[in-house]
Amino acid sequence: MAERDLDVVVLGATGVTGRQVARYLAERAQGGGLRWAPAARDTAKLERVLDELGVRAPELIAADVGDPATLATMASRTRVVLDLVGPYTRFGRPVVEACLAAGTHYVDLTGELPFVREMIDAFHEQAVARGVKIVQVCGFEALPADLLVALAVERARELFDEGLAEVDLQVSMTAPPGMPRATDMVSGGTFQSLAEVAAAKDSALITDPAMLIADAELAERVRRISPIGLSPRRGEHGAVIAPMAPAAFINPAVIHRSAALIAAAEGRAQEPFRYREGITLAGGALTQPARWALAGTMSGTQVVIGALAHARPALRTRVAGLLGRFGPASGFGPSGERMEHWRWSVSVLARTHAGRQVRAHLDADGHPGYLATARLLGEAGILLAQDDATPARGGCLTPAGALGTSCVASFEHARLRFSLDT
Repeated sequence: MAERDLDVVVLGATGVTGRQVARYLAERAQGGGLRWAPAARDTAKLERVLDELGVRAPELIAADVGDPATLATMASRTRVVLDLVGPYTRFGRPVVEACLAAGTHYVDLTGELPFVREMIDAFHEQAVARGVKIVQVCGFEALPADLLVALAVERARELFDEGLAEVDLQVSMTAPPGMPRATDMVSGGTFQSLAEVAAAKDSALITDPAMLIADAELAERVRRISPIGLSPRRGEHGAVIAPMAPAAFINPAVIHRSAALIAAAEGRAQEPFRYREGITLAGGALTQPARWALAGTMSGTQVVIGALAHARPALRTRVAGLLGRFGPASGFGPSGERMEHWRWSVSVLARTHAGRQVRAHLDADGHPGYLATARLLGEAGILLAQDDATPARGGCLTPAGALGTSCVASFEHARLRFSLDT
């Protein structure tokens, strides 16, 4: 990559999240040293979007997921491609192939786990051999949780020379003042991704916490020790914990794959741990019964998603078609203050087999699914573009497996602040 003239390219920079990634990279480039460019199928539209944002880019790149030649040219010029063109089940594979052929690192923020599994099966060994990092699920799902759990695993081994037996993760969010809006919750891109997952041939895999682990024996132990729980539960200090939204089936599979990848890289056997996660429904205007009712509704939604994944192909295809036709389209999402004025945090309480505790925490600013995701995706691209900033390994990797834990301080640029306690 020494001869590349760009460090990071943002493909799909006209979308809701893509334009925020472009804005973040433009801000980070102001200090000098970062060579970046936005890419899109329609460069005239891209120019209008960047003008609206007040973003000045060194150049605009024309690249179309339906035109392999443009993808090959784009990938050959840069160290890292950040792919924001979803749904990835339909549009992701050609970009991965172009990056692998060019020896370029690839990063996306898909939550379409059947697609992630397809990429692992098709390209992991090639990527290992070439030293190329194919990094997926690198947005709010699942980078913050993945890095926090990896930090807890590392700290437990450093302090106690023990592995973890249990990990509990809780997310807390504070929305901007005013009435909630539909765009606060699920973007058009996320909705279309859900439709793609519903129609996927291997959609039933999403309920398997070990779906991204290749070792059959290890996968079976993960399933036995750490099934995905969808029931509301009580957390610390009486908090009501609801299942993760918009989908409770994404983080667990990523985190268990990370643990396996890191253990293999360190030359040790992976001992699976029980992993639980959820969203804290704090007090505020909601009474305790109202919080339990809301948690039950969120739980029911996840149960329906899981049941749909196991439904007959004809039914899933019909439902996916309805979701794609009548749901919000790509481009539907929040703007202005509805992006900026969110505060959120993630806490991990981990216990070793001997009962010793490790705590990891992060505080963050910006809408988690859009603005914060854009910033952390951009920062991940910057890290991967630097020599020796991340572990020297290739393959189809998770965020923690690709970035390692020594880089967490860099995410302060993205307004994610990690900390550890024991």
